[in-house]
Amino acid sequence: MKALTWQGKRKIEYSEVPDPVIEQPTDAIIQVTSTGICGSDLHLYEVMGPFLEPGDVLGHEPMGVVVETGTEVPNLKVGDRVVIPFGIACGKCFMCDRGLQSQCETTQVRDEGMGAALFGYTRLYGQVPGGQAEYLRVPQAQYGPIVVPAGPADDRFVFLSDVLPTAWQAVEYAAVPEGGTLAVIGLGPIGDMAARIGLHRGYRVLGIDLVPERLARAQARGVETLEYSDEVAEQVRQLTGGRGPDSVVDAVGMEAHGSPKAQVAHRLVGLMPDAVAEKMMQTVGVDRLAAFYLAIELVRRGGTISLSGVYGGAASPLPLLTMFDKQIQLRMGQGNVRRWVDDILPLLGDDDPLGVDGFATHRMPLSEGPAAYEMFQKKQDGAVKVLLTP
Repeated sequence: MKALTWQGKRKIEYSEVPDPVIEQPTDAIIQVTSTGICGSDLHLYEVMGPFLEPGDVLGHEPMGVVVETGTEVPNLKVGDRVVIPFGIACGKCFMCDRGLQSQCETTQVRDEGMGAALFGYTRLYGQVPGGQAEYLRVPQAQYGPIVVPAGPADDRFVFLSDVLPTAWQAVEYAAVPEGGTLAVIGLGPIGDMAARIGLHRGYRVLGIDLVPERLARAQARGVETLEYSDEVAEQVRQLTGGRGPDSVVDAVGMEAHGSPKAQVAHRLVGLMPDAVAEKMMQTVGVDRLAAFYLAIELVRRGGTISLSGVYGGAASPLPLLTMFDKQIQLRMGQGNVRRWVDDILPLLGDDDPLGVDGFATHRMPLSEGPAAYEMFQKKQDGAVKVLLTP
């Protein structure tokens, strides 16, 4: 089959790879009909090379049709239309029972000291072949796949794989009080959707970004938008009675602009031998923290910061004195997809309150995946969300 494979920094290939096969009785095989490029895929494209190997199949936002099931997958049948959560979880362990599927004890990558395995996302998360491919083997298929109805286009449901539950969790973790104000830093796919969810819940939503097309897109849905600058914190305070917003979602993560030292470190990581670069990623702390620092500055005293942007360095310095003094509450983590599906599915009817039908800005053939990665990474042509069709 054909798939998108990682071959090196900023080098994605449309390659021939072996067809997946049933390996465990709890596996299923799906034929992929749509698959997204996630903002966190850009971390692999740019800086996470030490944890990848040439030929790794990328992608963790697929949906498709079941073509084969193992003997212990009674919930699926051939022909079912399914969305595949980006995290692989069993549904019955201690963590899954508590809605923490991203920490599943059955699929935890213990050799790396990490949580649940993810599709298409480095050795740190199990090096499981991803969904930017014609076919996908789905482990733990007795629990993970979300069966969705036939009829509407894939765009109605594909974002259940990651964007919708990750954004939903970001807003949930932000603990916005009734009638409160939510600031969202970064209006890429997760930030844009988090802003939409905040509006749907009746919050006042402020959105901050650098890209004019992203600001305009959010503004058109009712978000009060601000262009990122050295003055943006003061501008937000002026809009919030001098206090700042009740809650802040950082939907940027380690790709944030405004952290020049970390940006240099990112470039150095890309030039180092893998063993050295891996150690630097784990101990030096190469994350670009500008967005997180802005969140700390913005949030009102006693407010909550919710981190949904991916941070990859293990030793990033934090202004703990300020955080303690402001009595900031902080929540974060990978999205627990199945925890939120029942809350989200009622919003995916024909009334489409979150605008999922028009959420993707680009739909391209899988064969154009390398060009799609470059376009998305460079924020060209108004790219916010790219869907690929095998």
